[in-house]
Amino acid sequence: MALKSRLFVTTAAVLIATSGMVFADAHATHPVTGEALASDQTFTYRVGDESPSIDPGLVEDVDGAAVVRDLFEGLYNQDAAGNLVPGVALSHEVSDDGLIYTFTLRDNAKWSNGDTVTAGDFVYAWQRAASPALASPYSWYIELMSIENGAAVIAGDMEPSTLGVTAIDDTTLEVRLSQPLPYFPQMLTHGTTFPVHQATVEEFGNDWVLPENMVSNGAYVLTEFVPQERLVRERNPMYWDNDNTIIERVVKLVVPDENVALTRYLAGELDMTDVPAGQFPRLSEQYPDQAVSVPMACSYYYMFNLRDGASPEIQDPNVRKALSLAIDRDIIVNNVLAGGQKAAYTFTHWATAGFETPDIPMATMTQADRNAMAVELLTEAGYGSDNPLSIDLVYNTNDSHRSVAIAISQMWKQTLGVDTTLANQEWQTFLEARSNGDFEVARGGWCADYNEASTFLDLMQSESGYNDSKYVNPEVDALLAEAKTSANPQANYDRVEEFIAQDTPIIPIYHYAAVDMFAENLEGWPYENFEQTWYSKDLYKISE
Repeated sequence: MALKSRLFVTTAAVLIATSGMVFADAHATHPVTGEALASDQTFTYRVGDESPSIDPGLVEDVDGAAVVRDLFEGLYNQDAAGNLVPGVALSHEVSDDGLIYTFTLRDNAKWSNGDTVTAGDFVYAWQRAASPALASPYSWYIELMSIENGAAVIAGDMEPSTLGVTAIDDTTLEVRLSQPLPYFPQMLTHGTTFPVHQATVEEFGNDWVLPENMVSNGAYVLTEFVPQERLVRERNPMYWDNDNTIIERVVKLVVPDENVALTRYLAGELDMTDVPAGQFPRLSEQYPDQAVSVPMACSYYYMFNLRDGASPEIQDPNVRKALSLAIDRDIIVNNVLAGGQKAAYTFTHWATAGFETPDIPMATMTQADRNAMAVELLTEAGYGSDNPLSIDLVYNTNDSHRSVAIAISQMWKQTLGVDTTLANQEWQTFLEARSNGDFEVARGGWCADYNEASTFLDLMQSESGYNDSKYVNPEVDALLAEAKTSANPQANYDRVEEFIAQDTPIIPIYHYAAVDMFAENLEGWPYENFEQTWYSKDLYKISE
């Protein structure tokens, strides 16, 4: 594998040290672009809710992952185009049979307390992530990586020490797979694979992630955390590439209301915020240099609760398919959202690397024909004007989710006579409700952990940790298992997408675009990175 090197800023040209802090001089210029750098290198951005965790072994949401990438560094990072570049690992070799990866680690990687980052730190972190004792919502990722004995360790049938990862010495990490996995290196930029400092975790238990306790190895350290308000990270002087980092302070603010956040952005309080639903056309006209929309590796969908004992109405596949057909996705993306999103009839995002969108019959029908079929299917299921269907739909608190839910509930009412009760929940409560099966229909959003179709479709696997519908189809399981060792898995992916359209355990609604406002003086954002994997260390602010 060829690793591209990132263009780094020359410290002597743009940074000066003052009182232990390093920051850009107002008169310094970027050595590559020649741009004058701002004296204040603070990056402030908005999120809608607090993340459940910033523990690499427990992180499960997009906003939490961004924090974890700043605080911790794994084997590899991504560059602005999504290509792998060295992190703690400088390179790796693969055995001829594709089952053994040997990583060579840099010898100058340090923890924030000065300890050396070693191969043993990765062994500990991966064993911890897979262990039943941690009960990580992302433990299944270790199994997805095909790491030897991963499934047995997660199930509690084998000890974590048997996981196929070994520290040959401090700078050599060996990983053994149960089967070849061509995209295995791409999976190593996910937080679940990042190292953690064993002594700190064992000393402080759950409190090891607090600012006063945390020891991390990323470009930044955690200096302040006020739940549901703000999280601050600052430059880590022990980071191996600290000299080439410009942004010195990163502030994450929790602002639930998108419109309030936009107002604060326009007032200069934020450097980045989401564009509220429906406002991109106006904002892109008023602020053409600030409003941005690019494809993003996420899919928006509704899921049905298919557990035993769940609401009988939605156990009927005809009911589920009727509800899917009756959603006019073009209205959702063009009128409700209007930010460059695309209507979805497959779960896998259309721009996923190597994926060719299969022919799903519903996608080529007119909405009038979809509506007619929806009425027919719901009538066959026994519902109509004399016996209307009633369902509950839950989503996490967010104005855009609310707008989409209202529009879809109106479509269901107008086309099918369905009565929909809408309910919103705070993010962590919502995640717990979905995981526990405390819903009938729930909003879902899945962002790729790596740029390959399996990152979406593996959620349809019966034992997937995020198969919150509890959809079970042995044929789908077999297709996904076979795809992992196939030289060309497209046919398997096509068939899985066909099963999703046929059985409708979920309703794909639209494929995301990242629709944001960026301060005019903020540079370095990886717009071309399909996963929108960003690192604060790669950003900088120019003098206005």
